[in-house]
Amino acid sequence: MTSPARGDDHGALVRRLVEAQPADRGLLRRICLAAVEALSASGSGISVMTADGTRGVCATSDPVSERVEELQFTLGEGPCIDAFADRRPVLAADLSDGGGRRWPVYTPAAQDAGVRAVFAFPLQVGAARLGVMDVFRDRVGPMSGTELQLAFTFADLTVKVLLDLQQGEAAADDGATVLDVGRRAELFQAQGMVMMQLGVSISEALVRIRAYAFAENRRLEDVAHDIVQRRLRFDG
Repeated sequence: MTSPARGDDHGALVRRLVEAQPADRGLLRRICLAAVEALSASGSGISVMTADGTRGVCATSDPVSERVEELQFTLGEGPCIDAFADRRPVLAADLSDGGGRRWPVYTPAAQDAGVRAVFAFPLQVGAARLGVMDVFRDRVGPMSGTELQLAFTFADLTVKVLLDLQQGEAAADDGATVLDVGRRAELFQAQGMVMMQLGVSISEALVRIRAYAFAENRRLEDVAHDIVQRRLRFDG
C-alpha cells in the first residue's frame, strides 16, 4: 500500500514532469507509468471521449492495459464508459463482485487479461468532459484514502496535459507557435467575461474556455470569439 509520504513524493514528481516538459503523447504515457507505481497498480490508461461519441485510447502504461482499455470501446460497456457518462469516478474494487451484472461482457474479458479491479476517473473541467483515466489492478481491494487523493491528482494533471496538447496542435495547424496580438486580446476579453459569469479567477476562466474548446473539438480563438460576441455563455 502506498504511504502518504510516498504518495506525496510521486505527486511532486509528476507535477515537475508536467511543468518541465512540453505536452506530448509520450508525457501522457509517463503519467500512466507514474500512476502505476504510485497507486500500486498493474496498469493504467488514458482515453479521450466526447459527448458526440468520439472515443479513442490516448496512452497506456503497457500493452495489456491498452487491450483492456480498448475492450470498453469495442464492447460498449465498462467502468470507463460509466465514469464518463455519469461524470463521477467508478471504483470497482472487485470485478467478481457485481461486475458481471453491471458489465456482463466486459468483466469476463478483463478478467481473462488478468484484471481484478478497475478504478475509472473522469477527466473534466466544469461541464466539459475530456475523457477518462483508468487504473487497473491484478488483485482485488479498494484504494486507500491517500491513493484516491493521488489518483485525483493524476487525473487533474492529465487534463492539463490534454489541454496543452490540443493547444499545441492547433498552433501547429496555424503554422505559428503563438496567437497574434488581436486574437490574444480577444481571448483575454473572453477570460474576463467568463470570470464574471462563473465567479472564478482569471486563470480558472481560461481553463474552462480551453476545456470547452477541447470537448467540442473547436479552436480556442473561435470559442473566445463566440464568448466576446455573446453567442456563448458559461453560466447556463
